[in-house]
Amino acid sequence: LSWRFGWARWGIAVLACWIMFAPLVFWTTHAAAYLNDTLIGMLVFACAVATRPAPGINPAAALTGPTIPPGWDYSPSGWLQRIPIILLAWVGFHISRYLTAYQLGHIDNVWDPFFLGSPDPQNGTEEIITSSVSRAWPVPDAGVGALTYALEILTGLMGSARRWRTMPWLVILFGIMIVPLGVVSITFIIIQPIIIGTWCTLCLIAAAAMLLQIPYSLDEILATTQFLIRRKRAGQSVLRVFFVGDTDEGERSKSSEENFERAPGALAKDMLSGGVNLPWNLLASVLIGVWLMFTRLTVGAEGALADADHLIGSLVITVAVTAFAEVARSVRYVNVLFGTALLIVPFVYGAAPAIMISELVCGVLLIVLSLRRGPVRTRY
Repeated sequence: LSWRFGWARWGIAVLACWIMFAPLVFWTTHAAAYLNDTLIGMLVFACAVATRPAPGINPAAALTGPTIPPGWDYSPSGWLQRIPIILLAWVGFHISRYLTAYQLGHIDNVWDPFFLGSPDPQNGTEEIITSSVSRAWPVPDAGVGALTYALEILTGLMGSARRWRTMPWLVILFGIMIVPLGVVSITFIIIQPIIIGTWCTLCLIAAAAMLLQIPYSLDEILATTQFLIRRKRAGQSVLRVFFVGDTDEGERSKSSEENFERAPGALAKDMLSGGVNLPWNLLASVLIGVWLMFTRLTVGAEGALADADHLIGSLVITVAVTAFAEVARSVRYVNVLFGTALLIVPFVYGAAPAIMISELVCGVLLIVLSLRRGPVRTRY
């Protein structure tokens, strides 16, 4: 724990990652080995680098500078900002571990109450996680998802409410695990009915948990990016600041980082609404996306038209949920393009009258709903 040996703490963290990953590399047939390595690996990682003082921080960053970024109303790195992400990652972590247990042969079946597999007795979830897409991975793909969620939880616990400037590399790494990997998870959901021909209930739940993390993570990424730009303009080395942090404009707050001495309801409200709100037009866009994903069931769409609806619907939901973040509200305009596509698709595929009406109504509504910004209550 000596500040002189921060490199040793990082070395232990790397070893902890290997402990968590080793059961997947060797396709262990022992459930106890997988469970034990995951638990021990997470504890070792947490004790190595999630304990204070955080290793590798510039003393100037740790001892000076503000908690709230200049021009902002709150710290995007506060605990109330990170707790929703950690809780959602916890949901995805347990679902992924359950699916991994089936892929490794530790359990004989998995639960899926809604979707059936195609010709064999497997249900939808079992068929998805044993499909050619999953088998293309050299390790259990659900296990990679579980490891990613575990690292999200652990990195979410690291650092203080000032980590947007004391640990910029961690914020960017945290964002990479959430945003790009969230897009990968959503892509896998998109290809399920198109390529494999069925759905996976648990995969849908895990993807929803991953998608909801995106709007909660974007404000911290923005604050760190703004900070790095300010440091560059001040003549500092961006690479050095990226890895060890730095001070910033404004005085260090003398108050505590978070005020938890409030009613649980008030804390929950701040936790769920920090930098994120749900304008009615974006919620309506999400519902349109859900409708499009299930036009096979609702209006009897088939073939390439049903695949196009499913693809567009998935992307509409992704864009609308991302735009829940106040810092990313302008992303909603992407749905104007998808609305325009819906006005063209039924004519390309020669849709039946009922399907034609559905496509045109959804397209027009999506364009109109994407024009309203919705409330933005905080400054950035």
